[in-house]
Amino acid sequence: MGINNKNSKSYKLALFQDKKIRRIWYDGDWYFSIIDVIFALTESSRPRKYWSELKMKLISEGFEVSDIIGQLKLIAEDGKLRLTDCVNTKYLLRIIQSIPSKKAEPFKKWLAQVGYERIQEIENPEIGQNRIRQYYELKGYPKSWIEKRIRGIAIRQDLTNEWKSRDSGTDKEIAILTNEISNATFDKNIQEYKDFKGLQKENLRDHMNDWELILTMVGEKATTDITITKNSKRFKECKESAKKGGEVAKETKNSIEKRLGKSVISKKNFLHKCKIQRINKQ
Repeated sequence: MGINNKNSKSYKLALFQDKKIRRIWYDGDWYFSIIDVIFALTESSRPRKYWSELKMKLISEGFEVSDIIGQLKLIAEDGKLRLTDCVNTKYLLRIIQSIPSKKAEPFKKWLAQVGYERIQEIENPEIGQNRIRQYYELKGYPKSWIEKRIRGIAIRQDLTNEWKSRDSGTDKEIAILTNEISNATFDKNIQEYKDFKGLQKENLRDHMNDWELILTMVGEKATTDITITKNSKRFKECKESAKKGGEVAKETKNSIEKRLGKSVISKKNFLHKCKIQRINKQ
């Protein structure tokens, strides 16, 4: 199929009856991990083998699998991006027809809803923000924290869009630039910060306190404005601007800590809230 999502950033998880379905927005459509869908429908202990056998069955029925299946990079269990067999909504429905499962019809309705929600979000971004709010509310996050998190997402998006427009938008480059801001602000890169908080695969920002979120926003907003003002071009100049943006946030952090007489960064996280949510679902 020749699909390559090297520069795509639309990685998202969806839930179908508590089963995680990895997906990515690509070329105007959602593409779903076939392995995840098979596990959600069959709960097979070997979904990869199931897919391999199903693929052969589809081919024997004259279905041109190679024409509709694409390998896209999705986030794997180890947190890394790995090539995964994916298919869009239209052809996923065809594959589902060949999977004997009582969950097939509910899954089809779920797919239709997922597609409808994406169209709504494109036409009205506020709907997407409200959906994110609901997600964090269900996890038990305070509303004041949620508003900061939502604002941080918008600031982050502005920054990454700016990097992309300046030829610094690959996954690796964005990761390096983000680390540059984090190092300058907190004296820790992203992985060191996650280790500090005792996190593994979790999103670091979902486990920041109010001040950590605010300082992250300051660093990224300052980086965006400095990048634009200096008209930073390509990776090297964007990296210099990222460092300066982080330094602005560090100056803010030092000033706050001096007046408070204590550090504003913390090892605390929201893992306990996530654990409570899992228990409540059982």
